[in-house]
Amino acid sequence: MRFFPSSRIGLRLGLGLAVAVIGMPLAVEAAELGMLDSLAKGAWNLRIRDDGSERKVCVRSGRELIQIRHKEQGCSRFVVRDRPDEVVVQYTCRGNGYGRTTIRRENSDLVQIQSQGIVDGAPFAISGEARRGGAC
Repeated sequence: MRFFPSSRIGLRLGLGLAVAVIGMPLAVEAAELGMLDSLAKGAWNLRIRDDGSERKVCVRSGRELIQIRHKEQGCSRFVVRDRPDEVVVQYTCRGNGYGRTTIRRENSDLVQIQSQGIVDGAPFAISGEARRGGAC
C-alpha cells in the first residue's frame, strides 16, 4: 500500500487524536475529588455527633474519610458530585454493603461529614466533623 503525502498527514492526525483520547480518562480521573487532595495531611480527629464517639484517622489523600464504616479496600466508587467545597461519593463494598458520603470542606483543617448506607446487613447513618490534629 502506498501512502500519499495527504494520507500521511491524515494518518498522523488520526494517531495523534487516538493518543489524546486514550490519555484523556487518566487526566479526568486524576482531577476527580480534588477537594480531598487539598486537605491538610496528617492525623484527623473524627467526632460523630450522634453518639459523641471519637476516633483518629490518618489522612494521606483525603479519601480515607469516604468510607467511615467500611474498612475494607477495593470497594467500587462513583463520584456523584465533585466541587471545590464539597464531594459526594457513593460506594459499594461487594458482600458487605454500600454507602453514600458527603464531605463539605470548611477549610483545609476542618470538614463536615454525612454518611449513610448498609454495613454487615444493618443500616447506618453518620453525622460528624473531622479536624486535623497533628501528625500521623
